[in-house]
Amino acid sequence: MGTLYKLDGWQPQAQLGEGYIAVVNCEDYMKTYRKELWFETKKRRELINITPLVQKCLAESGVREGLVLVNAMHITASVFINDDEPGLHQDFEDWLEGLAPEKPYSRYRHNTHEDNADAHLKRTLMGREVVVAVTEGRLDFGPWEQIFYGEFDGQRRKRTLVKIIGQ
Repeated sequence: MGTLYKLDGWQPQAQLGEGYIAVVNCEDYMKTYRKELWFETKKRRELINITPLVQKCLAESGVREGLVLVNAMHITASVFINDDEPGLHQDFEDWLEGLAPEKPYSRYRHNTHEDNADAHLKRTLMGREVVVAVTEGRLDFGPWEQIFYGEFDGQRRKRTLVKIIGQ
């Protein structure tokens, strides 16, 4: 059985049964940051590279080691990671439209008073959020990785949440 110390070698914390627990104030060890990014696309479907906006949030947060969560807060939009290459963007459009075509609207049971059932399905395929590691104050990406906001039922204001935790 070992003794649990705070990171700087302070006194042992309370014992609980066979193990030890540490009672610490998380604010002493972790920062948190939250910001909403708002978008209003000109077209019904658009892909927007939001990597620079997320990098700006990371700089504002002061976090050097941690995690960044970026999630679409609307059910017809997506956040995902991929390459910023126009041919690939068109491939996404073609692939998604093949799997969940916008028209005819009558093909979807959801479209009784709306015309966006395809956007819900496209969002499900592309995902709601991404989590990216932060190392030495930078987004820890692989080659070519970028963060995208995918809009599938646009032309109105929608928001994306950026939540950063770490030290």
